[in-house]
Amino acid sequence: MRMDKTELILLAVAALLAAGGWIAPQWLVFLLTMALAKAMVVQGVVMQMRAGLVTFGQGLFFCVGGYAVGMSGHFLNITDLALLLVIGVGSAVLLAMILGLLMTRYREIFFAMLSLAFSMILYGVLVKSSALGSTDGFNVKAWTLFGWSPAAGQGPLVLFMIIVASSAVLAVLLHRYSRSNAGMMCEAIRENEVRVEYLGQSPRWVLYMNYVAAAAVSALGGGFMALSAGHIDPEMAYWITSGEFVFIALLGGTAHVAAPFIAAIVFAVVRTYAIELVPHSWQMILGFTLLAIIVFLPKGLWSLFTGNARRAKA
Repeated sequence: MRMDKTELILLAVAALLAAGGWIAPQWLVFLLTMALAKAMVVQGVVMQMRAGLVTFGQGLFFCVGGYAVGMSGHFLNITDLALLLVIGVGSAVLLAMILGLLMTRYREIFFAMLSLAFSMILYGVLVKSSALGSTDGFNVKAWTLFGWSPAAGQGPLVLFMIIVASSAVLAVLLHRYSRSNAGMMCEAIRENEVRVEYLGQSPRWVLYMNYVAAAAVSALGGGFMALSAGHIDPEMAYWITSGEFVFIALLGGTAHVAAPFIAAIVFAVVRTYAIELVPHSWQMILGFTLLAIIVFLPKGLWSLFTGNARRAKA
């Protein structure tokens, strides 16, 4: 399958980002790793927003992916990174296949609140589970890759390279998905679900497939987050975490597959410096940032690129 211009640009940017990791300080490498992991979860949010659904509970699959990785290492002594991520994504997919049968019956605020309810149920279960560390969570074991262990101090850099490569592949796949029949059908459902039914398609099953795919993408981000931070806790399923993902989705916009990655990096940088400069009022800085985006860039940060492109074309 021939790659288009957008996909080539995505791969080129990923290559530049990976090359920059060799010269970047360790704190920046860790910051970008966490941002890319969150961007994967935001991709799941954006996939549903393109179908006209807003979820306030995407932290559910983010948490399932992270806890599946942590529990596999803690209880099953599995340390292989690839296998851990497969287990995390598989666990989220199985859960989404069950919940999706109910979730796809609802729309608008009912879908949003029901997704939030399931996420908070998981949070409550984890908080009450002493075997999983209750509110403190537990540490994730050191990972290996097909039997190979990175040298001391090189683990964060190697993981950064892996997550950059995974993000590039994911971005290409999601770009093709958005241009496929299923992706176009999601946008058609958002505009007019009744007309989609007249075309002989089943909006519910299209949304079901999209819901399961979004869960898999979000769980992948949760798995990478657990491996990078080396610790997991119930806050991953808390409503504030899910709200953060929605915040980043609005910050970037839904017009392009690269928007969540850009927004996640901008969010991480703004929050880091806001906490450092005004540690007691950093939430206010984020609030003003979102307010400015809504007022001046209602379609998100990506509208800056589309606006420049249109002016250049004119």
